Amino acid sequence: MNLPPSGRRVLVSGASRGLGRAVAQTFAANGDRVAVHFGSRVDDARLTLESLAGTGHVLVGGDLTRPNGVAAVVDMASEALGGIDVLVNNAAVNIRHPLAETPYEEWAAVWQQHVAVNLLATANLSHLAARLMIEQGTGGRIVNVGSRGAFRGEPDHPAYAATKAAVHALGQSLAVSLAPYGIAVASIAPGFFATERVAPRLEGPEGESIRQQSPFGGVGSAEEIAGAVLWLSSPAAEWSSGTILDLNGASYLRS
Repeated sequence: MNLPPSGRRVLVSGASRGLGRAVAQTFAANGDRVAVHFGSRVDDARLTLESLAGTGHVLVGGDLTRPNGVAAVVDMASEALGGIDVLVNNAAVNIRHPLAETPYEEWAAVWQQHVAVNLLATANLSHLAARLMIEQGTGGRIVNVGSRGAFRGEPDHPAYAATKAAVHALGQSLAVSLAPYGIAVASIAPGFFATERVAPRLEGPEGESIRQQSPFGGVGSAEEIAGAVLWLSSPAAEWSSGTILDLNGASYLRS
């Protein structure tokens, strides 16, 4: 039930910019057809779509914080592509909320938002996409974008770290339950990497300290992370199902 190395039908959540855009571009360059999901940044998503090599790609908008919104996204992607072979769970929020500085009402709201987008949307997308893959009978791939923060902690972003740890655990559970159907599930745990969103931090006073977190003296690129996602989605990576792949330039080593 292995998938071909290219020509697959790929849904990438949160693909309007940043890592999601790089992932979509990488799959398209590989000869795959991509459903570019966006929440509210439709103009950015159109730029992503226009940047993709090949043909047959599609924009899919939808609110992933609502179960029926998730269902609509999967339905639209599946209908436009003729099915789904690969799901990349990239959509996420990351809002600063250190406990000592954050009022309780804001704290509670931020946690709800992180759980809704980072964890529940990932779980719901995975359920619907995996059921499609099971019905198709040709196997499939699910790759979750987690974080280094799930292991080392994020004092200013505790909800982000906690939900990414849950995403890692979810991926491992699904790897076991979906293996009999030829569906491999893996996660990546990136460290700091450059995108337009974090460019001001890298260019500002803390930039050097961020770069020095890695003994390489720099940060990763979205394209490097996307390349790892592509490999984990490949036929060659089936035996990596259940893995959590660290991509942090040796900035954090776990046993």
